[in-house]
Amino acid sequence: MSNREPTRTPREVLAFLREREVKAIDFRFMDFPGLWKHFTVPAEVLDELVFEDGIGFDGSSIRGWMPINESDMLLVPQPDTLFIDPFCKDVTLAMICNIQDPLTKEDYSKDPRNVARKAVNYMKSTGVADSAMFGPSLEFFVFDDVKFDQTSHSAFYYVDSCEGAWNTGRDEKPNLGYKVPNKQGYFPCAPTDAVHDLRSEMMLAMMACGMTVESHHHQKASGGQCAINIRYDELVPMADNVLKYKYVVKNVARKNGKTATFMPKPLFEDYGSGMHVHVSLWKNGANLFAGSDYSGLSETAMYALGGLLKHGAALCAITNPTTNSYKRLVPGYEAPVNLAYSQRNRSAAVRIPVYSSRAKSKRIEYRVPDGAANPYLSFSAMLMAMLDGIRNKTHPGPPLDKDIYDMPPEELKDLPRVPQTLDDALTALEKDHEFLLQGSVFTEDVIETWIDYKRKEEVAAVRVRPHPYEFALYFDM
Repeated sequence: MSNREPTRTPREVLAFLREREVKAIDFRFMDFPGLWKHFTVPAEVLDELVFEDGIGFDGSSIRGWMPINESDMLLVPQPDTLFIDPFCKDVTLAMICNIQDPLTKEDYSKDPRNVARKAVNYMKSTGVADSAMFGPSLEFFVFDDVKFDQTSHSAFYYVDSCEGAWNTGRDEKPNLGYKVPNKQGYFPCAPTDAVHDLRSEMMLAMMACGMTVESHHHQKASGGQCAINIRYDELVPMADNVLKYKYVVKNVARKNGKTATFMPKPLFEDYGSGMHVHVSLWKNGANLFAGSDYSGLSETAMYALGGLLKHGAALCAITNPTTNSYKRLVPGYEAPVNLAYSQRNRSAAVRIPVYSSRAKSKRIEYRVPDGAANPYLSFSAMLMAMLDGIRNKTHPGPPLDKDIYDMPPEELKDLPRVPQTLDDALTALEKDHEFLLQGSVFTEDVIETWIDYKRKEEVAAVRVRPHPYEFALYFDM
């Protein structure tokens, strides 16, 4: 059930270089928190030995990786990940790399792509499934202007969009109207949808990079919120595609004098941007999630769902990895606050889509994650939670088919909730990560480094800085 291309050999890559008259090779990999990194070599440097021996680089300069006294690491390019970069002036071939230790040639435990590969191998070793299919739906904002700064005596941010609801009264010489009201940005046609052509350009660039795009549309918020839906694939190539997706979106926006962000909550009092992940497990070509239980799910799917909800708080530390993530996870904006499941109900953490009754389409949608997440780690953590639920037969209990936002407090008080802050989520991960250690997929050093980095570099950094709104609240105290 994979839609990725057949694996290429190094010799076939070299033939591709000659055929396309490639001038440069760009090696890509992801750092620990979740940013794509790269460096470039002349095309003549690439030979078959590079695919075996790798290319050295300084691992101590990558966030969360090696100490300076053990800095040397290897990048090993993966032939089946190649694509022509559509944004380079000269013909440039990009390949995604695995990371290895130069002395032992072992895959590096903190390489996010290695964690994802181990998660898939562990799944296969259990005999539960042979394929984990992921279909993330990412949301993002396209802005015309963004400014922000933080000094010892000032702090501010400012974003702007030609279609922002806040610009109905701006002197635009002339202002032609057609602004998107808050919370009313879903599916408008042009001219209200001012970023349609931009999304089409993004869609075509994604397709040029080998991705399968299913649709694109304006999302629900004002201020240029968008979504482009790509076809599902197996865990590792799907995580690869998320990186290509974000790369394309940002570069097409930049090319057109705009800027794109996957920051979960850049606008106050409007919808935030999530990464709703559709997932199913397969074995021998059969969808293990199709059955006769609730909403056409199988018993296996119900247990997998139970695992996601049981470990939902700990998962948030990985799937919602920024302090800003928790400004999205608040009531009233269609983001899941309670760890519950339902068919069709988009206010639940897990939704069972009912677009099709066909067995091959049966899946669950985990609506908690956001686009700031490292896709390799997030998809791996989700898979490990589902496998834990299946192994322990963790039933999720009854569904919640009511509108959660309209339920009275007495009915909501016993529902488990997502953490309210990143620090709360990290505490949950500290207490609940044994399920991630199965099969040495995540290791203790990976968990410890993740928690330590997030607490020091993000949680503490935000906590000690005065917030602009505190001046409105407290200056005249």
